[in-house]
Amino acid sequence: MTAKILRFLAEERPETPCLIVDLDVIAENYRSLRRYLPVADVFYAVKANPAPEVIKLLVGLGSNFDAASRPEIEQVLAAGAAPESISFGNTIKKQRDIAWAYEQGVRLFAFDSEAELAKLAESAPGAKVFCRILMSCDGAEWPLSRKFGCDADMARDLLIRARDLGLDPYGVSFHVGSQQTMLDQWDIAVGRTAMLFSALNAAGIELKMINLGGGLPAHYRSDVAPVDVYAEAIMRAMTKHFGNNLPRMITEPGRSLVGDSGIIESEVVLISRKSYDDDVRWVYLDIGKFGGLAETMDEAIKYRMHTANEEETARDATGPVILAGPTCDSADILYEKNQYQMPLSLQVGDRVRILSTGAYTTSYSSVNFNGFAPLKAYFI
Repeated sequence: MTAKILRFLAEERPETPCLIVDLDVIAENYRSLRRYLPVADVFYAVKANPAPEVIKLLVGLGSNFDAASRPEIEQVLAAGAAPESISFGNTIKKQRDIAWAYEQGVRLFAFDSEAELAKLAESAPGAKVFCRILMSCDGAEWPLSRKFGCDADMARDLLIRARDLGLDPYGVSFHVGSQQTMLDQWDIAVGRTAMLFSALNAAGIELKMINLGGGLPAHYRSDVAPVDVYAEAIMRAMTKHFGNNLPRMITEPGRSLVGDSGIIESEVVLISRKSYDDDVRWVYLDIGKFGGLAETMDEAIKYRMHTANEEETARDATGPVILAGPTCDSADILYEKNQYQMPLSLQVGDRVRILSTGAYTTSYSSVNFNGFAPLKAYFI
């Protein structure tokens, strides 16, 4: 919670639910990453928060961009980014979107299958391509396993095939899982990648780039190490497996750049109990899974929450609550298994602030489900 956000909330008293983002936090997070991991090129994962204000800020700071779709590329280009600063990092692309991106000047593309490679060969001739490999994502609070990537043997064959199709087999990518809490996962991933580099070298292909993906955390309920500790772990893994012959390094931060910049201001709509002898209160907020808190699915991301009058209620007794959203969908429960505590004095109409919600909230917010408007956002 920054002084700018507190001042905005006090002066503007915006309608809830809403997200307030402090752009200065994003700028400082970007500079910190560049300071502690200077050898890696930053490609911001646009999907984390695609707001024009965020994109424009990062363009001005010199960031590159990881885009997942044509609209994301259009938005980045409109903000003044050069096409060569964009990676079309989604491994699932329509052929016409590949062709369009190539026409705009994008030359870096991801793939993880033979069919995707064939599309790239036809619509992006000569482009730099990198193959994503599978990772187990142990230790990640938001795992990304199975849907994306292929095993190392297949990746080797596909990169050889890329050369034969006239593409530039440029490198390998992986993702250790979003909100990764185990530093050794980069050592495992970089080790597998180094073996793949060696296998391709034996086939006459010199790979030039390793895409480290994302995984750097924001600050939720669990303590996480600071960014410099993560940077040290990454560089330790790189020098262990590549020595002094480091390839180009790319990192794709999203959550770690924008997560801590945002606060969602919400309102308590209802407090109820399910029986006379039930000690657990149900607290219904005016935002839920469909309003932007999709990452509470399976209670994976555990946001910190404060009541707006935290100082007044700090001495109040607290009790267990189940937190839920306002929609007529039984899946719209935020936290039931992970016990949250809230003041016993909490009343309908009180405001609850959900911290570190700058990432994957507005971009996950549904369009008018149950008639509720998409999450409103303010950038200050």
